[in-house]
Amino acid sequence: MTYAIYTYQQLQLKSIARLKQIYSEIGCTVEVSDKRCKDAWISAIVNYQATKIQKVAPTAPDNQALAQAELDSYIADQVQVVAPEPLTIVEISFDHHEYYAGNQLLASISHDDNHLTQRWVVMVNDKEIFRANTPMRCHRFICTHYKDGSLPVQEQEAKLCTTGNEIMAQIFNECEKYGYEILDDGIYQNDEKLGEVGQTDGGWWFTRAADETQRIPCDSAMSAVQSLSMLGVSTDDKSIFDEYFLEQPLEDVLKVEAS
Repeated sequence: MTYAIYTYQQLQLKSIARLKQIYSEIGCTVEVSDKRCKDAWISAIVNYQATKIQKVAPTAPDNQALAQAELDSYIADQVQVVAPEPLTIVEISFDHHEYYAGNQLLASISHDDNHLTQRWVVMVNDKEIFRANTPMRCHRFICTHYKDGSLPVQEQEAKLCTTGNEIMAQIFNECEKYGYEILDDGIYQNDEKLGEVGQTDGGWWFTRAADETQRIPCDSAMSAVQSLSMLGVSTDDKSIFDEYFLEQPLEDVLKVEAS
């Protein structure tokens, strides 16, 4: 039994339900990377077709062999169209995800509580480029525009939101120890911004919310987040160091200063 050969453009016009039907009809065995993403179904079908092109028998006319070769080449080109570098999704928090191609940040999806209906937002360079009522619509927007090359280019600055996967993972793990929340513009505790943590040219640094222009160098993500934790532990606008000295007897404080 033979089936029609679908081009990438033809498949783009199909619904996910129809793509699933085509997938079943042709007996496709290529794994669908994300069953919620239309492009994932298209990629699986096109890749499967490329492996199942019927070879022309040796006795076939030369013009038929030529046509078959052209079709083989066309299908191979279609595979390349739908198979760019795979995306990596990093979960920063339940309602904040970042999309990477290798170590390059492409875009992020976050939740906007202030909007009545379309609360999910796609951000690139700290600017809103798309808004929808579900995160899956935002996911589909990023995947589609990334593959056709129309997604705005993310400026690769040395900031928290543009660090690579490994760096972000280190920062996330350290913040998790203190119950901190990582947002687009920095690290927060109980809705209060503490500062930012990042890495530039292999060197770690952090900034305080009170003075974000001053990057203070440190030797690791752990020490950077620890430094922010010292700022976060305060009472009545007094730092932990102020609290310590205020609780000590005067003679002990004088001994410390004398030493």
